[in-house]
Parts: sequence; structure tokens; C-alpha cells
Amino acid sequence: MDHYKAINDVLVNLFNEILDIEQKALINGEYKDISVNDMHVIEAIGIQEPRNMSSVSRDLSVTVGTLTTAVNSLVKKGYVKRVRSEEDRRVVLISLTPKGEKAYYHHKGFHDKMVLSVLQDLNAQETESLTRALVKLQKFFRTYDK
Repeated sequence: MDHYKAINDVLVNLFNEILDIEQKALINGEYKDISVNDMHVIEAIGIQEPRNMSSVSRDLSVTVGTLTTAVNSLVKKGYVKRVRSEEDRRVVLISLTPKGEKAYYHHKGFHDKMVLSVLQDLNAQETESLTRALVKLQKFFRTYDK
């Protein structure tokens, strides 16, 4: 097997394939009113304590203005709510509504299936090797344009 060619093919095509499959798997039925990007905003907000816009925008690598546009849409659709911080009334915190939490778990389920399908037939050594390789790839992408 030509490993270079196989890896190149996977890396070139995998991102678009994941986005396409994610679109079909996630944005259907009751979630037709949001996009995959909206799902990623929902994922970044998470189900823990309410978060400020700056921390969520940092996690998504977008500006606060870009996040504000997405959050405004998700608030109108009933997925996200805004509340003022009790400690500092100037700070606006965002969190998921019950509808948003349901979408969060829907998205998480897709990711769980994806990861488990990759790991299911790997032994511990193969899992360790794959993890190291993917972390190296992630590091390459995070430092490529710097």
C-alpha cells in the first residue's frame, strides 16, 4: 500500500466529507432551522455554567462580532439565552435553553459515533499511534500560518 498517497487522499478529502456527512446527520428534522456552524456554536457554549462571549469566541477562533451575529440568530430560534452576570451587570453571559441542550446532545451523539467507529477495532498500541498522529496533525494546522 502506498501510505503517502492514502494519507494524502484522506487528509485532502476527509474535512469536506465530515462536513457533508455532519450536515446530513445533524441538520434534519427538528434541527432544519440551524446550520452546522450553529451546532458548533452550541457545542462551544456547552452545557456547563453560562459563559461570556469572549471565552466562547476564543474557543471558536472567531471575533466577538461574528459570534454575536450567530448568537442573535440562535436566541431568536430558542436555542440560546442571554443573562446578565450577577457579579458584574455589564457582562452578558450566554447559555443553552433546554432546546439548545437537546441540540447539543444530538451533536455530541454524532461525534461519539464517529470516534467510536474509528476506535472499535484498534488495539491499545494502534489507538496510541493514531492519537499521536492526529495530535501532530492538529499541531501542524494550529501553527501553519504563524
